[in-house]
Amino acid sequence: MLQTTAFWVLAGGAVVAGAMVFRFDSMARATYALLLSLLCVGGEVLLLGLDYLGVVIVLMMTIEMAIMAVFMVMYMMNPAGFMPMSMLHNKQGAAAICALVFVALCAGILLAPWPQREGTPAPDPTMALGMSLMGPQMLTMMTLGMALFATIVATVVLATHRGRYDRFGDDLSRRSPDDPVRGGGR
Repeated sequence: MLQTTAFWVLAGGAVVAGAMVFRFDSMARATYALLLSLLCVGGEVLLLGLDYLGVVIVLMMTIEMAIMAVFMVMYMMNPAGFMPMSMLHNKQGAAAICALVFVALCAGILLAPWPQREGTPAPDPTMALGMSLMGPQMLTMMTLGMALFATIVATVVLATHRGRYDRFGDDLSRRSPDDPVRGGGR
C-alpha cells in the first residue's frame, strides 16, 4: 500500500512539475520545475528496485540543473533568468503535436500485447542491469569512468593558474599578498 501511494504521488509530481516547466515565464523557475520532475522520475526508478540507476538519475539531473543555473547566472542578460520571458514558440502547433503524441502513447500502452513474466527476477537487479547493459565490458567502463573523473580534476587544477597560497610567494614568506586587485586580506 505504501509503495503504491509513493508511486502515484511521484507520478503525479513528475507530471505536474513537467507541466509547470511550460507554465513558468522564467528560465530559473522552469529549471527548478524540470529538476523536480526528474527527481520524481528518479524516485520512481528507485521504487522499481533499480537502486543504482535511480541514484544515477537523481545525481545526474541534480548536477545538470545546477550547472544550467550557474550558466544562466553567468551568461543571461536578465539577472539569473528571473525576468519574464516566453518559453513557448508556435503554441498551437506544439499543443497539437503534444496531444497527438500523448494519444499515440496511450494507445500504445493500452493496445500493446504485453508479455507475461517468465521465471523469477534476478536476485540482484542492479548487477543484472549492469551485465545486460555492459556485459563483459563492465570493468572497462568503470576504468573509463575513473579516467574521465581524473581528467576533469586535472583540467580544473591546470586551469587554475594560482592557488590560495600563491599570493604569498612559493615559500609563503611575502608579508602582504600579491593580488591583481588590491583589497584582498590575509
